[in-house]
Amino acid sequence: MKAILCTHFGPPDALELVDIPPPTAAPGEAVVKVKAAALNFFDTLIIAGKYQFKPPFPFSPAAEFSGIVESIGQGVTDVAPGDRVISYGGWGATRESVAIAASQLVKIPEKLDFERAAGLTVTYATTLYALRDRAELKPGETLVVLGAAGGTGLAAIEIGKIMGARVIACASSDDKLAFAKSRGADETVNYASEDLRDALKRLGGARGVDVVYDPVGGAYAEPAVRSLGWEGRYLVIGFAAGEIPKLPLNLVLLKSCDIRGVLWGAWAMREPQGQRALMTDIARWCTEGKLSAHVHAVYPLAETAKALKAIADRKVMGKIVLRP
Repeated sequence: MKAILCTHFGPPDALELVDIPPPTAAPGEAVVKVKAAALNFFDTLIIAGKYQFKPPFPFSPAAEFSGIVESIGQGVTDVAPGDRVISYGGWGATRESVAIAASQLVKIPEKLDFERAAGLTVTYATTLYALRDRAELKPGETLVVLGAAGGTGLAAIEIGKIMGARVIACASSDDKLAFAKSRGADETVNYASEDLRDALKRLGGARGVDVVYDPVGGAYAEPAVRSLGWEGRYLVIGFAAGEIPKLPLNLVLLKSCDIRGVLWGAWAMREPQGQRALMTDIARWCTEGKLSAHVHAVYPLAETAKALKAIADRKVMGKIVLRP
């Protein structure tokens, strides 16, 4: 079968399209024929050796995928051959079939297409866990979303609206902000042309903002924290800007606010039943039209490097999907 492999750390062009033997299902596993695999910003870091975990070589990028169960191993009762499923494995989905623990598979309804389903897990699960479990976002609160046109940013806007929040979308271009507005954002800030701290102070009013969702980091982190109101919550999602910020802790003291880390993948491994319940909500909302699961573009497997470059160049609004 065809697979994209990373044999050494490097840029997207270092990836190889090769033939490898098809997998077999060990006890507790299922083999899934991959219909679509979704890429995320962290895939650009994993192949470069710059992410917090480094898979052994050779490995395939792409943490999430959708597909059809082909076979099951001994002891598997939750899924059966023919089931339509989605899953998250950390990496390994840029190939025609994958073997994965059956406990990590979530069934999806027939009306949900494979391309949109492939990109549901990382961005929407991270975001629902962040906003519901970590931030405890309440109806009527103000939510600031940085990097609002990316996959996680889009998810934060849509889930924030489902949870009853007023959403302020922040991004680096008017086109991206128009896209964020079309997905439900109430207010927008172009932080390439306007001072982020001043804009959030104006939009937050005397109360300030309640929650900041930050997958960007870098220079935007401190002004975002300064915009928080009393007992506000700043969510550390990631560092797409490339720089890990160093925040003055006196801000946390003076506002009695919280800096809350969001490591959804580790939580999902520790709480598999909670993860399945979370994904069931997300799949239902998607089929009901409450979540767009917007796909920016679909690439063939052979153009994985091109797809990763588009993500690295900040050209993507929504998700990039590969179709084996």
